[in-house]
Amino acid sequence: MIKDFGKYLIMFVVLVLVQVLILNNIQVSGLINPYVYILFILLLPFTIPGYFLLGISFLLGLSIDIFSNTPGIHAGASVLLGFLRPGIAQLISSREIIEKGNMPNMTLLGFASFLKYIVISVLVHHLFLFFAETFSFGDILETLLRWILSSVFSIVIILASQFIIFKK
Repeated sequence: MIKDFGKYLIMFVVLVLVQVLILNNIQVSGLINPYVYILFILLLPFTIPGYFLLGISFLLGLSIDIFSNTPGIHAGASVLLGFLRPGIAQLISSREIIEKGNMPNMTLLGFASFLKYIVISVLVHHLFLFFAETFSFGDILETLLRWILSSVFSIVIILASQFIIFKK
């Protein structure tokens, strides 16, 4: 992780800027809001210490909150994702791959496992995010529709980015 610090710092800054400057301005009828900044959390090595994963998840979410003027919603959703990520990794991957400590990507995990990893992670993150944002079950159908549509759109963007970056 230390030797790749520069790479991860650049990825952090680029994903925050893309989210804040481009993706936060994409809203289709108020139902689709893509949130792909979580890709940073998902691409961290599997062997990263838990306390560091939670801390960096908090900083990532806080950065988005500051630029989006939201009161800690993204920080909470990011920390939840950081907390659940080791469990999700164990669900979709073998112990040998996790212990190698490499950056999880389609090449390492294979398409099917990587897709499961992304789908579960995005669904968990977005569900918490949208219910924390509305903080009510009054408009539960609209919130669920926003959750599903935004999750699908985010998953498509994340997968497309992986095909572009890790083309093999």
